[in-house]
Amino acid sequence: MRFLVTGANGFVGSALCDELARRGLYYRAAARNTSCGDQFYAYGELNGETPWLPALERIDVVVHLAARVHTMRDAAVDPLSEFRRINVEGTMNLAHQAVEAGVRRFVFVSSVKVNGEYSPPGEVFSESAAPAPEDQYALSKWEAEQALLQLGRKTKLEVVIVRPPLVYGPGVRANFLKLLRAVHGGWPTPFKAINNKRSLLFVGNLIDALILCATHDDAAGETYMLDDGVVLSSSELVAAIANSLDAPNRDFAIPVWVLNTVARVLGRQAVVERLTQSLVVSNKKISTQLGWSPPFTIDEGLGLTAKWYARQASELS
Repeated sequence: MRFLVTGANGFVGSALCDELARRGLYYRAAARNTSCGDQFYAYGELNGETPWLPALERIDVVVHLAARVHTMRDAAVDPLSEFRRINVEGTMNLAHQAVEAGVRRFVFVSSVKVNGEYSPPGEVFSESAAPAPEDQYALSKWEAEQALLQLGRKTKLEVVIVRPPLVYGPGVRANFLKLLRAVHGGWPTPFKAINNKRSLLFVGNLIDALILCATHDDAAGETYMLDDGVVLSSSELVAAIANSLDAPNRDFAIPVWVLNTVARVLGRQAVVERLTQSLVVSNKKISTQLGWSPPFTIDEGLGLTAKWYARQASELS
C-alpha cells in the first residue's frame, strides 16, 4: 500500500512518515515547500487550484493533515473565508484529483472541535452526537467532512474521518509546549481547584489509528473519535507532567471565578475556559469496529514527551 501524506513536515505528519518508514510502508510526503528529495512533493499554496496529480501517481491512500489551523489571534480580514479556501476548497480539490488518479482511500484528519468546544458535565462526545462547531476553524472542518462523505457516496473513493482531541508528544507546539515549559521551569500553576476532565491523544496513538484507518476494510465511510483512553483534570495533567519531567509540582488552588475575572481583564477568556472546562470523548466505536486500542498508555506518552522536551531544553541551555 502506497501513502501520500500531506502536511508531512508538521508535528503529526513527520511522526506519521517516520512510522510508515519503520513499518516498511511506502509513502510520498507532501508539504508546502521542501527540498528533502524525490520522496517529497512541494505543493505550494493549498487551495482549490493546487496541482496534485503528479503526487497522486500510483498512490493507494491519502492521509490529509495539511490545513489552516485554529489560532487565538487570527490576522486574516475574513477568517472564515480563509478557513474555507484552504480547509474546504483545498481538501475537496485534493479529493477530486485523488478520484481522478484512482486513489482507493482518503483519510481526513478533522477535529474534535466539530462536536463543540466543551462536553457537558458527565457526558462524552461520540460520533453519534450532533455536530456543534463554534468557531470558523471547526465549521470549515465540518463542511469539509460533509463534502468528502458526499463525494465518497458518488464515487469509489473510500472516505474515513478522524476527529482527534488535543494531541501531544515529541515535537508538540502551542499551549502544550507552554505548559511543559512552565512545569519544567518550576512556575506555579493555579489549577488545583479545577474539577474538569480532558481527553488527550498521544501522537503515537494517533499515528497507529491513522494507519489502521487507512488499511482496515471496515473503516471505509466511517467517522472515528480517538483518545488515550484516560481522562485527566488540568491539575492531574500538571502533576503527571511534573512527574515525567522530575520537576516540582507547584500547582495551587485559586477559585475558578477568580481565574475567570482575571482572564476577562487580560482578554484571555478562551485560554482559561480551555483549562477549566471539560472535553471528554469516547473511542468505543473504533475499538469495537476495528479492534483498536491505544498502543501507548498516557504515562508512556507523557514520558516520551518529557524526554524529548528535556533533551531540547538541554540543547538550548
